[in-house]
Amino acid sequence: MPEAHRLPDKLRTNLRLVFVGTAASTRSAELGHYYAHPGNRFWRAIHEAGITPRRYQPSEFAALIELGIGFTDLSKSGAGMDHQIAAETIDVAGFRAKMETYRPRTIAFTSKKAASLFYGRPSTAIALGRQVRDASLPEIFVLPSPSGAASGHWTIEPWRELSEWINAPSASHPQTSS
Repeated sequence: MPEAHRLPDKLRTNLRLVFVGTAASTRSAELGHYYAHPGNRFWRAIHEAGITPRRYQPSEFAALIELGIGFTDLSKSGAGMDHQIAAETIDVAGFRAKMETYRPRTIAFTSKKAASLFYGRPSTAIALGRQVRDASLPEIFVLPSPSGAASGHWTIEPWRELSEWINAPSASHPQTSS
C-alpha cells in the first residue's frame, strides 16, 4: 500500500485516551479517515458509551483531539482486514515508542487482534475490558472490534467500562507520584 494511503497518527502529549487498531481498513485508507466503513460501529459506540458528547462522522476524526482523544494503528503501512495485514508491517516497538513519547492516560485497543499483537499472546488469551496494570504503561483497555465483520463478538459493555474509567474524576487528572 503506498505511503499516501496511510492514516496519519492523531497524537499529542497527555491525551486522556488513544484508540489503537491493527491497521486501517481498505475503506479508511482510501478516505483517509479512521473507522470509515459504513458498517463499522466505532462512531456510534463511542457516542452511545458516553465517550463523546455527540456522534461524530469518520471525516471528523481529527476533531476528537480537542476532546483529548487520539488515534493510531500498530501497522501504519498495511490496510485491510486484520487477517490481510502482513506481519512485517506490524510495528509494536514503534507503537510503544509513540506511547512513551506522548504518554496518554489510557490506551484502548479496538480489537482483541490488535491487543494480541501488542501483548504477544493469542487472541483467545486476551480478555475484554480493563487489563491488569503494567506500571510502565498507561491504563489499557481491550474492546471488541467495531468492524461489521466481527458482529458475532460485539458487545457495548467494554466500551461503557472504558467511558466510566476515562470520565471518572480521578482519570481527568495526571497521576502524581509521592
